[in-house]
Amino acid sequence: MEQHSDGRYSRQERFQALGVEGQKRICSARVAIAGCGALGTFHAESLARAGVGTLRIIDRDFVESSNLHRQFLFSEADAAEATPKAVAAARRLAQINSTIQIEPVVADLAPSNAGELFEDIDLIMDGTDNFETRYLINDWAVQTGISWIYGAAVGSYGLVMPIIPTHTACLGCIYPEPPAGAQPTCETEGVIGPLTAAIAAMQSALALQILATGDLAGSPRITTVDLWTGVIRQINQPAPDPDCHVCARREFRHLNGMRRAPISLCGRNAVQIHERARPINLKELAARLGTTGVVRSNEFALRLTLDAHEMTVFPDGRAIIKGTTDVGVARSMYSRYIGN
Repeated sequence: MEQHSDGRYSRQERFQALGVEGQKRICSARVAIAGCGALGTFHAESLARAGVGTLRIIDRDFVESSNLHRQFLFSEADAAEATPKAVAAARRLAQINSTIQIEPVVADLAPSNAGELFEDIDLIMDGTDNFETRYLINDWAVQTGISWIYGAAVGSYGLVMPIIPTHTACLGCIYPEPPAGAQPTCETEGVIGPLTAAIAAMQSALALQILATGDLAGSPRITTVDLWTGVIRQINQPAPDPDCHVCARREFRHLNGMRRAPISLCGRNAVQIHERARPINLKELAARLGTTGVVRSNEFALRLTLDAHEMTVFPDGRAIIKGTTDVGVARSMYSRYIGN
């Protein structure tokens, strides 16, 4: 561990449960943050300030003004320039702690790249917004024995659950199938910024425990919070389900699937299309679409604004179509402007 003559971590080291040796382990740790939105930006800043040696920030999206009320690290300039979230976060974190390694990855976490994105990682922080991606993380974590910390927040209600393979129930134990029916999202229910900070803070505290000591300070628990009413509940987390298709039967259905279905994005009237990798030259695409609508392009993404929709295309062929939650409409637009 690099020695910090300025006493950067001295107050953490004086916390008896962590200590100097715990700080050394934190400084040598490698953490992946999957999703750099309301939860992920808090994870990134708090763990960077705590001295986590390497932070790999994985996010597919770009900054918008509607993010700013709850997503740390981002500025109005980031929103105006539609900067990819991973890039904007890395720039800010470099100013906060220049002694750690920050690896921004502008990508959609998928079965085909999970091995690369989670390579050499000690812990995964969940900042995602859909069950498909969480199931993928869970598959990888159980298969490799890496811990991850689940978190969710919408409205004023949130949930935190640490998942330690072979020690706690995994996500497949708790939710063998995704919750049925339409689920509340930030788009339909809204969300208050203090809630996301509270949920992410609890996740980050669990992360520091695991990184510093290799275990949790107490029994693993599922914590739910309603920050508006002030009600906080905890229940003991179950042991692994002996019939779980993931951690008992070792059936990694999401990790073994190479195809990504379109996803309606939480908190956004939008659909993501990324069913296969297809590298795209954004300069050539900008020239081709120049008479179709208003086009803005940089090295990270191209944005096409039409009458009722907005399409953002990334170099890996992924696209986010804003202005609809209808997968059929999104697919049709992708085919029309990008091609099959």
